[in-house]
Amino acid sequence: MSLLSGTEYLVLPRENTISEGSLNRLMAKATFTMDELLAIEDVALKQVTQGEVIDGKVLTVRKHEILVDLGPQGIGLVPRREVGYSRALNEGDDVTASIVDSELDNGYVLLSLRKAAKDKGWDEVIVKLESGEIIDVSPYDANRGGLLVEYEGVRGFLPVSQLSAEHYPRVGSNDKDEILQRLNALINQTLKVRILDADRKANKLIFSEKEAVKEGLAARFEKLAVGDAVKGVATGVVDYGIFVNVEGIEGLVHISEISWERVNNPSDYVKVGQTIEAKIIAIDKDRLSLSMKQLSEDPWLGEVDQFKAGETVEGTVTRITPFGAFVQISPAVEALVHVSELGEGDTADPEKVFTLNERKSFVVLDIEKDNRKISLGLPGSKKTK
Repeated sequence: MSLLSGTEYLVLPRENTISEGSLNRLMAKATFTMDELLAIEDVALKQVTQGEVIDGKVLTVRKHEILVDLGPQGIGLVPRREVGYSRALNEGDDVTASIVDSELDNGYVLLSLRKAAKDKGWDEVIVKLESGEIIDVSPYDANRGGLLVEYEGVRGFLPVSQLSAEHYPRVGSNDKDEILQRLNALINQTLKVRILDADRKANKLIFSEKEAVKEGLAARFEKLAVGDAVKGVATGVVDYGIFVNVEGIEGLVHISEISWERVNNPSDYVKVGQTIEAKIIAIDKDRLSLSMKQLSEDPWLGEVDQFKAGETVEGTVTRITPFGAFVQISPAVEALVHVSELGEGDTADPEKVFTLNERKSFVVLDIEKDNRKISLGLPGSKKTK
């Protein structure tokens, strides 16, 4: 039924030709011209169906939902979870959606952008996989195994093992909580990746950041040589050393190469995020072996000349082991009293002969400069008489 008012009309749908929700939407626009009336009455009879793909324009962007203008088909509602984590929408944007429910209780049409984009997205995924093209992605969540990523409406996974040296979470003792903390810091960051594996039937999509930076790393490796001094950022401090990012190349400073003095805890010397300088002492196919201590002169060589075999020296017991005791006889020189110098039976037990941090007299038995080794004995022993 139509109510005539000059050249414009108020439209009331025919009985049983349109639902109450659609009527409410039509009534939102109170007046129509004759041409609009004829067009609307013709289109209004066309009902949208579940699974149909439809085009629309974004009307309103809310925190938990987005409203879409579907033209004569009314207003569509897209829950935020059905937008896609990697997509930012603004009012006026054109969108393509899949109809999940043709009419909700509030009269809206329930839509999913993700569902409509997924099939199209898989086609794009296969193209990128076959071409090996580097793409940009932004993780939307993380777990201890890696990062959750969505690309072109298709959800995938970026495993920890496929992160570049810059982002790999090197933590001591495989601390799972710290690993997750490091991964969470990458959420919403833009990462350059390649598609490592894709299986549409199995709904499997795996990304790799390592593969994306591989070609660039090869060129950087060619410019490096053993003996070069480099700068890098500490990405992880573990019991056995320090991991360093050198322009995207991973390097390791082993605990024995941190300082000329004895190092018990690498974290006493370097913190994650700190920039350090080191010397390249070896180059593997995908990693550098680095030394911090070799950038300076070995102080041991400067101090050892003050000691002579046969003379008596004062020293402090720094470590006691089953094979003997280590003694600090100068700031840079540590010597060893071997268990064989202690006699036999109970007298040969270092734990019973020495006390940690005690200071006492020793006799220098031998000095091996090439091996950076000094042997000590106790005054009055067979070898020192």
